[in-house]
Amino acid sequence: MKKSLSVTALAAALLLAGCQAVNTTSGGAVGVDRKQYMFSMLSSEEVNQSYAQTYKETVTAASSKGKLEKNTADAKRLQAIANRLIKQAPNFRPDSAQWQWEVNLIDSPELNANCGPGGKIIFYSGLIETLKLSDDEIAAVMGHEIAHALREHGREAMSKAYGIEIAKQGAGALLGLSQDVMGLTDYAVQYGMTLPNSRSNENEADLIGLELAARAGYDPNAAVSLWNKMAKASEGAPPEFMSTHPSSDSRIASLKAAIPKVMPLYQQAKH
Repeated sequence: MKKSLSVTALAAALLLAGCQAVNTTSGGAVGVDRKQYMFSMLSSEEVNQSYAQTYKETVTAASSKGKLEKNTADAKRLQAIANRLIKQAPNFRPDSAQWQWEVNLIDSPELNANCGPGGKIIFYSGLIETLKLSDDEIAAVMGHEIAHALREHGREAMSKAYGIEIAKQGAGALLGLSQDVMGLTDYAVQYGMTLPNSRSNENEADLIGLELAARAGYDPNAAVSLWNKMAKASEGAPPEFMSTHPSSDSRIASLKAAIPKVMPLYQQAKH
């Protein structure tokens, strides 16, 4: 028992030594103010640049296959919605005004969308067409994804994984832990640390996305109709989007509870 506690303490010390507490965004009307811990050797610029290269490769591959939509009605619609949301991003994070934002629509049946580090947005046509999304519902999806980028959830997850690996290797090397024990440590870390933070990140993206959409003049109630559509779509084979964005009664309840906080912003934007 004493040795186990020593391992935990050492791992925690090694993990925290390379981390720094940051506030990536302001709290907004929805009050997202959790401090995040980022690995100091993993800068925002490095993560953004790395993802930009991956994003470019994805877009180039789609273009070479004739799957990149540039002048279709949905592509223009997507860009117009993105422009309004991006304009509101500095309310949460002023430096996002200098990001090299990009928006692309790929012709694919996938029910998926994302916004990577640095503001690189991709939508797949299947999400819009299959769920017959309204502009307000597209804004709800996009706002949610933009929120992940503003909060740097990707960098946070990478920092956590990197720190855990360093802590694990350091503890293993110093204390001569067996592979079985280290495997058990991995399991404990995954279920005791990673998953709860993942849920927390999803809730943050829901709330910030809700406010971004409202500030941009999109009805925040569309977030509820969106997730109801997602829940219905997942009754068969769950779409890829749902694998990382699980719909649930508690999620919808949380959104409904937050709507009154952002409704004045929506009403103001509409006038």
